[in-house]
Amino acid sequence: MHIESCALTDVGRRRKSNEDAFGFDEELGLYVVADGMGGHAAGEVASREAVDTVLAMVRRQRECLMAVDHGDRSPDALRKVQRTIESAIQAATYIVYALGETDPEQRGMGTTLSTLIVLEGLAITGQVGDSRIYQARGGQIRRLTEDHTLVAWQVKQGLISEAEAERSPHRNVITRAVGSRDYVQVDTQVVDAVVGDSFLLCSDGLHGYVEDHEIAPVLSLGPAQAVRQFIDTANARGGRDNITAIAISLT
Repeated sequence: MHIESCALTDVGRRRKSNEDAFGFDEELGLYVVADGMGGHAAGEVASREAVDTVLAMVRRQRECLMAVDHGDRSPDALRKVQRTIESAIQAATYIVYALGETDPEQRGMGTTLSTLIVLEGLAITGQVGDSRIYQARGGQIRRLTEDHTLVAWQVKQGLISEAEAERSPHRNVITRAVGSRDYVQVDTQVVDAVVGDSFLLCSDGLHGYVEDHEIAPVLSLGPAQAVRQFIDTANARGGRDNITAIAISLT
């Protein structure tokens, strides 16, 4: 299985600075998107520190990734990869929180963090916040992550409808973030991945402007063209936030 990918970020049309960050290690099949929040330059600091920490921590545990990549599908082997993602995101949480505690101008900063590891036949996700990971197969799209927002929780509890969530003034309230405390609950998931699949990691500056059913046709264009089109579309539809996309194709 060959992995092709492309990543792009854009400040958008309304913001003066870009608080999104991304990183990847194609040798490991590791991809990360973060959307920072906080005053002054704090959001930018939080997202960059979080991405760099996850990349560094996962690289240190590459042996467990290679075991799965070489065919070990035992529950213990898969759980080790999930724990690697969880530990990396927890480390990022502690570092971002500690930086905020030592600098009054950065206190309270945080970031979303969406992490994807693509191995032979499998993909493993790690999720905090409301950036997203999608998987496309056969022209169909599947969202792999759950938004950690107030309105997403309200919809899940049956308190409001999807339509009401779209109009809610609280739709951008995050309930989980990396760095707002010294610990965060991390969602992980293992899914199958086959030749022909595509993946998209993106910040809410993109998925807030694109309907789920629009994603698969764009991903079919290939990673380089897809990320450019996604960002152009978000900007054309308002571009009120920073926009980040990583597109991945398995061939």
